[in-house]
Amino acid sequence: MDSFWDFFWFTLSFFLLMAYLVVLFQILTDLFRDKGVSGWIKAVWVFFLIFLPFLTSLVYLIARGQGMAERNIEAMQTAQADADAYIRSVATTSPAEEIAKAKTLLDSGAISQAEFDALKAKALS
Repeated sequence: MDSFWDFFWFTLSFFLLMAYLVVLFQILTDLFRDKGVSGWIKAVWVFFLIFLPFLTSLVYLIARGQGMAERNIEAMQTAQADADAYIRSVATTSPAEEIAKAKTLLDSGAISQAEFDALKAKALS
């Protein structure tokens, strides 16, 4: 890099390349997430994304942008619901269940009596 402007144009072109790659991967993710599109249509989109990448990306974003946003929101809501369900399933153990688990660990010798008492006190508090 001989000058500031060489560095500036390099940085700008690198940023644009990364932005394009993000858009390309978003399009591919959306394309394969959509269950309403047949495999042949997906293959045609991928073919044109490879051989006419900028034009195809613009056409895809214009033609399917609204559905793309809806599918993305639906996927995020599904992931959030799954995470919430998992957290509820893990976090909703009753004190009696926690004491029973601690008793099983005590009986197997995995924990000492002092550790059992600490777990029991924690479950009851």
